[in-house]
Amino acid sequence: MGILSSLKPTARQRLGRAASYAVGLLVILVVVLLADWPTIFKQFANVEVAAKMWPNIVLIALRNTLLYTIVSFVGGSLLGVLLAVLKVAGGPLGWFAVAFIELFRGIPALLTIFAFAFVVPIAFGFQIPGGAVGAGVLGLIVVTGAYSAEIIRAGIEAVPPGQQEAARSLGMTSGQTMGFVVLPQALRIVIPPMTNELVMLLKDSSLLFIAGNTIQTKELTSFARDALSVNANATPLMMAALLYLIVTLPLTWLSGQLEKKLDPKR
Repeated sequence: MGILSSLKPTARQRLGRAASYAVGLLVILVVVLLADWPTIFKQFANVEVAAKMWPNIVLIALRNTLLYTIVSFVGGSLLGVLLAVLKVAGGPLGWFAVAFIELFRGIPALLTIFAFAFVVPIAFGFQIPGGAVGAGVLGLIVVTGAYSAEIIRAGIEAVPPGQQEAARSLGMTSGQTMGFVVLPQALRIVIPPMTNELVMLLKDSSLLFIAGNTIQTKELTSFARDALSVNANATPLMMAALLYLIVTLPLTWLSGQLEKKLDPKR
């Protein structure tokens, strides 16, 4: 104890960090030595099961996941811009935007998808185009729009007020100021958080299973879950997890790079 107290704070920090690494490595070594690797590979990395899923897990499941994500993100972003502008503008439409945002941010995305897929057709006798998948994607668009609206609103309010004053002094209307001066700068500010929203949406696309799907419309999680049931083996889930990582890790890295590049303090 006396030796530790005599060390400088930085030296104690380095010593503590080294001890943490040593303990961590020891735990990993114990796990590696004691684990039943033949059973692990058989249950979670079975080559025969993986071969049965290839290439449909990529050509169907991953393709659908990316398609649903892109459509939901584009639609949700456009809706988010509209809601953000209405909320900033205020008035009756602003109140509507606030109610919409709070409602669909407060309800779990799973319930929103369920409502569009089943409640709307039953209550109004209206079938959303695209069937169950179309209804599910519309639910994701609405949820994404609600979350994106708050991100974009924060970006609008981050634009210096002087920008609007300068635009108005040049004779631009409120609409022109918002569309040509404020929004372009706000959208540039919100690129990093919107990229994070895209990553979250990619994973939330797994919630579309609640709406039901066919073999050709399954996304990654539904595809892997059904293959798990058929093969009584967890390899499909591991393959799906790997594909999610292959897509999300580059997006997460890109978000970090954009945040650094667009940081005004750097």
